[in-house]
Amino acid sequence: MANSPLEAIRSNIDKAAGIADRKPSEIALIAVSKTRGSEEIRPLLESGHRLFGENRVQEAMEKWPALKADFPDIELHMIGQLQSNKAAEAVALFDYIHSLDRPSLIKALAKEMKRQERQIPCFLQVNIGEEPQKGGCDIKAVPELLAQATSAGIEIVGLMAVPPDHENPVPYFALLAKLAREAGLVGLSMGMSGDFEQAVKLGSTHVRVGTALFGPRPTPAG
Repeated sequence: MANSPLEAIRSNIDKAAGIADRKPSEIALIAVSKTRGSEEIRPLLESGHRLFGENRVQEAMEKWPALKADFPDIELHMIGQLQSNKAAEAVALFDYIHSLDRPSLIKALAKEMKRQERQIPCFLQVNIGEEPQKGGCDIKAVPELLAQATSAGIEIVGLMAVPPDHENPVPYFALLAKLAREAGLVGLSMGMSGDFEQAVKLGSTHVRVGTALFGPRPTPAG
């Protein structure tokens, strides 16, 4: 896929990493494939890309088992809000969960990981802009949730956040990086299509890019 959006994004990640004196290999590019059909996903798979992110368990269950059968080394990330009653399906299908944000979900996921004998690394999602309409735990709750997850046997590999829309994301990325350092965590899931370069410069280890890879989503009719 020479000169493809995928190669362009990787090039921009490499440049941002260089500016920050980081190794590009430290940054994972998650292709956000929510609302995208298999016919849009397969070209990326055939080009060698293997990291994908989904927002809804049900949608992921409908398309990814068949794709995983053809490409067994796919790494699937749950990046959307996760309901506790979907914990069993999430543990069975996903390789990483980025949206752990409350005690009830810790309990549900820990139970399912034990039952299925499958350990899924997780990120704690932080409501970094303190927005009531968004998921994520309160900033001040990070140490307590981290302790609860660890006690329950869940591996927490980092923090995740989505900055407020239409605001400069840089202060929020910097704050999330500071919270991660204070918690002794290396992983930072931050940065999307419009701001992943800034996120990389501020330490992101996982950028979540959808529109810049796949193009604009069709506008729903009606």
